[in-house]
Amino acid sequence: MKTILATTLFTTLPAIALAQNGVPVTASGNPILADGRYYSTDPAPIVDGDTLWILAGRDEAPADVNDFIMNEWQLLSTQDPASGRWRHYPAIAKPEAVFAWAEPGRAYAGQIIKARDGRFYLYAPVMQRGDAQGDRFGIGVAVADRITGPWRDAHPAGPIVSQAVPVANDIQNIDPTVLIDDDGRVYLYWGTFGQLRGVELAADMLTPKGNVVAVSSLTGFFEAPWLMKRHGTYYMLYAGNNAGTNSQCTPAVYHACIAYGTAPSALGPWTWRGTILQPVSSTTSHAGAVEFKGQWYITYHTADAAQGGHFRRSVAIDRMGWDDSVSPAVIRPVTPTRRPSPAAAPTRNVAGAARAYASNEPIPVQYWIKALNDGIVRAAPLPPDMWGSWTPKNPASQWIEYRWAEPVRLDGSRIRFWADHPAGTDEGVAPPARWRLEYWNKGWQPVQQAAVYGTAPEVWQTVRFAPVTTRCLRAVFDASGSGGRHAGIAVQEWEALAPQTKAPTEAPAHPVPACG
Repeated sequence: MKTILATTLFTTLPAIALAQNGVPVTASGNPILADGRYYSTDPAPIVDGDTLWILAGRDEAPADVNDFIMNEWQLLSTQDPASGRWRHYPAIAKPEAVFAWAEPGRAYAGQIIKARDGRFYLYAPVMQRGDAQGDRFGIGVAVADRITGPWRDAHPAGPIVSQAVPVANDIQNIDPTVLIDDDGRVYLYWGTFGQLRGVELAADMLTPKGNVVAVSSLTGFFEAPWLMKRHGTYYMLYAGNNAGTNSQCTPAVYHACIAYGTAPSALGPWTWRGTILQPVSSTTSHAGAVEFKGQWYITYHTADAAQGGHFRRSVAIDRMGWDDSVSPAVIRPVTPTRRPSPAAAPTRNVAGAARAYASNEPIPVQYWIKALNDGIVRAAPLPPDMWGSWTPKNPASQWIEYRWAEPVRLDGSRIRFWADHPAGTDEGVAPPARWRLEYWNKGWQPVQQAAVYGTAPEVWQTVRFAPVTTRCLRAVFDASGSGGRHAGIAVQEWEALAPQTKAPTEAPAHPVPACG
């Protein structure tokens, strides 16, 4: 027994020391952790003395897995965000190690707050082991004397919020955010999938008191609330996904913006005020904001780290500004920043300089036409990573089109189809039965000397043709199916190839006139 204990202590001491002391990180910009060794997500900033801390989850999903594989929480800290000098504290807590009633994994978005007694409280959504409720997520509370831990369960009886407590509900109880007000009163909000709840907590930081408030006045609320206060006004940041062509938030329903609302009291009523952060490179968006040494900062996550993705996200931080000429003060739109990167290599692909159009505009909100020429190919794409045409009733033919502001010389194309049904089917999304390329020359003309038009999905299909000079290139698809029933079509990426390489250029910001 003594030998086993000694071995256990020896093997765990390095991990404990790492979590307590951290390791130095130099970040030349966003994301903070960028090399792909550790992904970080769902940032929750907290200021303690002269240090800004960020609590984050850790994404561990393989590149081809679309699931939140999150087993632990971690911390980042700095005394000066502009310096790029950070410390990283991995694995400060794991659900099953802190909460005896919790399952391993699903270390979703939490928040740490420092109470008036000087101790730190971690509000964390975790899965309840063996619980019979419809959704087993509950919000537990852990306490520690140091922000790095060790953490222990502050409420061993179980979660303080679940589908059973403080009142029966049928929502998913995650994404807690907590505020200690100027008078010492404590407020908790949480929610996802369009359901936002709030309640006051007793001075013990644990016990709900009064009625639970349901908030429905924040336009497009989806998840990730963040409660804060400035100059007597309460602010709620949140991830919104009210989607559509003319939406201020997002063109695709799988994406999210960061919007916000204000209230005269901590429990509302809440008024929507606008969008401050447009959709980022990950489908989810999750923000927290805090004032540090006289400057406000917003933290959020993206898919911008090496081999990053929708389930391999990384924390970023930028300055956040205010317009105090109006009341309540307006949060100015945030411009995300990125690490310096090498100049893009010369390429034959000139699709990035074109604007994309399609026969099915307005595009169904689950898809995003700009994905056609964004240069990103994912191992396991989600709907907004592609253009798609699926509806309950799909037409027999569809097309997508590139328009350039000036004529370009082309002699080839590469396309990457996506499908969730096999070739020949008349439902779902399937490879096209056949397709062809056309270019504009006083009318739509077929390209000449084209070889085989492949249709297999999730591999590049390359077509070479006799050179043409044109301002418009179109891919025309005959959908799989027959009669009045046809499958939808989806394309993750479409390249237009010039005979020679050159430095890539961006598409014009304004719409490009149709050819003809």
